[in-house]
Amino acid sequence: MSVALPLGGSVLLPALLLAVTWAAVTADAVAAGRAAGRPVPWTVAAALPGREALRLLVGQRRRGVASDELLRGVGGAVLPIAALLAAVVLPLGLRPVADLGAGIVWFNAMEVFAWAAVWLVGWGANSTLSLIGGYRFVAQGLAWELPHMFALITAAVGAQSLRVTDVVAAQQGLWFVVIMPVAFVAFLLSVAAMAFWGPFGAPVGRDIAGGAAAELGGVDRLVFMTGRWLLLVAAAAMAVPLFLGGGHGPWLPAWAWVLVKTLAVLAALVALRHRIPTIRMERWTEFSLVVLTPATIAQALVVTLVALGEGGLR
Repeated sequence: MSVALPLGGSVLLPALLLAVTWAAVTADAVAAGRAAGRPVPWTVAAALPGREALRLLVGQRRRGVASDELLRGVGGAVLPIAALLAAVVLPLGLRPVADLGAGIVWFNAMEVFAWAAVWLVGWGANSTLSLIGGYRFVAQGLAWELPHMFALITAAVGAQSLRVTDVVAAQQGLWFVVIMPVAFVAFLLSVAAMAFWGPFGAPVGRDIAGGAAAELGGVDRLVFMTGRWLLLVAAAAMAVPLFLGGGHGPWLPAWAWVLVKTLAVLAALVALRHRIPTIRMERWTEFSLVVLTPATIAQALVVTLVALGEGGLR
């Protein structure tokens, strides 16, 4: 049975995502300042997202020689749209904007759109470095899609449903992170890879002058970077209903628990960015295919056997 939010939820969702994204950017600025030995006060850091957005809004857009502005524009626009569409299945408390029967599949499909978006931005610029960044992201996404997919499948098998609200309901007694730790870790790492975040930042690395975003300026860069942050926030928030019990918890209302858990996951990802440097792609690819993919398959197999024997992990 559908338990979707009323129409107002579709208006509330983008505002909530932007607010959480603002908080994440602020925390990242504070962490960056501390890592560099130049602490930034929270009050100053809180103003940085707005100042940077205004700077880019009034900045000049870059035009490369023989660049395909249509492809680049479509790619830049698709990235934030894909992040917003992925978030419609996230329970805001105990109810999502769209309670789709195949919500987990929908979420993964929207992430795949992000692959195409980043690649189009890199290809459309008609720049060698941008194209290298785009292909790096595609290669990284392909390597990390397998453990990401098996992590999603493991949670779905545990609840015996592809509906996100059913996964949350299955965790009333015990969160899935306790019985699916490998899937949880794989999901978080793959989230960072999908958002080319922290140690997975090779697609926009300094060694290729910013990679896929090298030729972006002004509002184009603002849209691209906003999409990247929205994708990170939406994917981090998905860890809450999949593995951390959704809105279940004592004392606080369901929406407050979702917010607290989402901020905790984002804090871990921000810390990851400033604790681990960018690592060569072949190292991460080898780790994903040789270590993490077999581990997530084994995790999924164990959960499947238990679910078949007990009729689900409820």
